[in-house]
Amino acid sequence: MPLTRRELLSALATAAVASAMADLLGALDTPSIRIDAARLQQSLEGLSVFGRPASGTFADGVNRVAYSDADVAGRLYAMDLMRAAGLDPHIDSAGNISALRAGSDPLLKPILFGSHIDSVPGGGNFDGDLGSMAAVEVVHTLQDHKLITRHPLRVVIWQNEEGGLIGSHAAHGDSLDFERQFNGVKLADGLPKIGGDQKKIAEARIAPGSFTCYLELHIEQGGYLYKAGIPIGVVEGIVSIDEYDVDIRGFANHAGTTPMAERHNALLAAAELIQAVQQIVTSEPGRQVGTVGRLSVYPNAPNVVPGLVKHSIELRDLSAEKIARLGEQIRKQAQQIAQQTGTEIIVKKVENDPPAMASPEIQSQIEQAAASLGLKTMRLPSGAGHDAQMMAKLGPMGMIFVPSVDGISHSPKEFTRWTDCANGANVLLQTIFRMDNL
Repeated sequence: MPLTRRELLSALATAAVASAMADLLGALDTPSIRIDAARLQQSLEGLSVFGRPASGTFADGVNRVAYSDADVAGRLYAMDLMRAAGLDPHIDSAGNISALRAGSDPLLKPILFGSHIDSVPGGGNFDGDLGSMAAVEVVHTLQDHKLITRHPLRVVIWQNEEGGLIGSHAAHGDSLDFERQFNGVKLADGLPKIGGDQKKIAEARIAPGSFTCYLELHIEQGGYLYKAGIPIGVVEGIVSIDEYDVDIRGFANHAGTTPMAERHNALLAAAELIQAVQQIVTSEPGRQVGTVGRLSVYPNAPNVVPGLVKHSIELRDLSAEKIARLGEQIRKQAQQIAQQTGTEIIVKKVENDPPAMASPEIQSQIEQAAASLGLKTMRLPSGAGHDAQMMAKLGPMGMIFVPSVDGISHSPKEFTRWTDCANGANVLLQTIFRMDNL
């Protein structure tokens, strides 16, 4: 159908505005545009109040777990900051907070960026918070300079990241267990508390390919950047995770009357298998990790030879092939230990999370953005999970890391220096400029 004269003039005007704004941003010395570091620090310190221990200070960390009163109050605070930056935040049916800033070209797909603000019990003030507050600060900076990007910009604060990426799982379209409890609160009860709607949960789904890219700034939560003295990490991807449940069956018998040579000690077999996990995982170079973090002993009595032990094994690496191979080596070693100890060992894989790879193009743009600011970078994997791994299933994804002092996270002692916070936010801003001009 041919355009009317009014429609044609409107389209030409829109195209002219878009072209003019693109020329303006292209002509600007964008690396000279910086976020307000003092305002970012103020935002982070202001958020830390919600969930802070009574009579505590910023250094005492937070307990802002999902669906708590502190979480609700923190979300309201974040939305007020969004409004101060000229945004109009809304809450979707999954409880995610987002706000759209219009671009000069309405035909372009939005650039998404953000993180989360819920914490683990007794957590720190930077995990998730930095990425969320920096996202708002980026928009505030654009507002200060009266700059409009070509692409629309959408700031997102995901709900309940620490409980297993609940908000971003909903955005991906995954089914949720509404009876599952988080810190004593069922999802069915917690969701309406934060403005979500279980009956309309499908409306929170983000269609694949509906955005240009997703960017997330985050503290590293490890010590590689801090030890190397590198201010910016360029995330290659979020690691693959294989989880195993192990059952070791021996024979429970009297500890005083059963000779050592005649025992079928399930705990002894477990100890040897745990040591085997350590030896196998460290037998080759790389950043792969293996952990036994859960152990149950039966009957768990001082005067009984343990007859049953249940424990976990978790393997993580960016290479799914590597941890599958290491898992197979652990299985074989488990059978040798079973023979030597007179026990039965069953190793069952219970979960496999594939890696979520960052876009090579976005990695390059982050590096160039950091270089324009005179900041050195290091490529590294993320050993922790993030909402970015769900977004990577829907479109191109990139993550920016900044150092965690002493590699500490999920702790009140978690700290990222204010200069590093500002560096990360500035790299996020410059990466958005670069992605906007592609």
